[in-house]
Amino acid sequence: MNVLVVDVGGTTVKILATGQDEPRRLPSGPTLTAEQMVDGVKQLASGWTYDAVAIGYPGPVINNRPLADPHNLGRGWMGYDFEAAFKCPVKVVNDAAMQALGSYEGGKMLFLGLGTGLGSAMIVDGIVEPLELGHLPYKRRTLEDYVGVRGYDRLGKKQWRQHVADVIARLMAALEPEYVIVGGGNVKKLEELPPGCRAGNNAKAFLGGFRLWEGSQAAISSPLPRRTKQRKESTHERTHRTTH
Repeated sequence: MNVLVVDVGGTTVKILATGQDEPRRLPSGPTLTAEQMVDGVKQLASGWTYDAVAIGYPGPVINNRPLADPHNLGRGWMGYDFEAAFKCPVKVVNDAAMQALGSYEGGKMLFLGLGTGLGSAMIVDGIVEPLELGHLPYKRRTLEDYVGVRGYDRLGKKQWRQHVADVIARLMAALEPEYVIVGGGNVKKLEELPPGCRAGNNAKAFLGGFRLWEGSQAAISSPLPRRTKQRKESTHERTHRTTH
């Protein structure tokens, strides 16, 4: 099966198809509608052959359709029928979940995307759970108000880096992942990553899109191969074991 992967971002829409080496791009932005994106992608993918489409969408997704219009794009995304528009099977997932799926190496992984906002997803033993951690309260605003692009512009690089380290530490303590992938366009602005973290690669979003269709598996709800490393025992599990 030839798959066209579409990674929808706040400033750029990137696409790549099976058998192609170089992604193609078109500008995004606060006025881009779902219909405009589809028309632009069709023109951009001219000459490529594909049987199905995988879309990484910057917002929550339910039943293969956006649950709400994104904060950083135009209107008309909520409930949009991408299969009818592309005239082929389409899978739509949260963009952070798609990049997380492409970065996954087994076990319990937390993905955090430092971009326009804060993308987030978790994968446990191959099961992908898209998250919306960026909207959690943090100090006087939300997490993404401090570690997203607005925080970077408002606070400056030094304070932004401090907040990124603090937010990652808090989320690691709460969610207890085996490892954390920090991706997104702004990961390159970090001087160093906290322990237990490694830098992601935006190109992994394309691999995640291809994985959605590999073997026609529903990657968001079906397990992928586990790593051989044993999962770290949580504090709750240790307490339960020692008291029984």
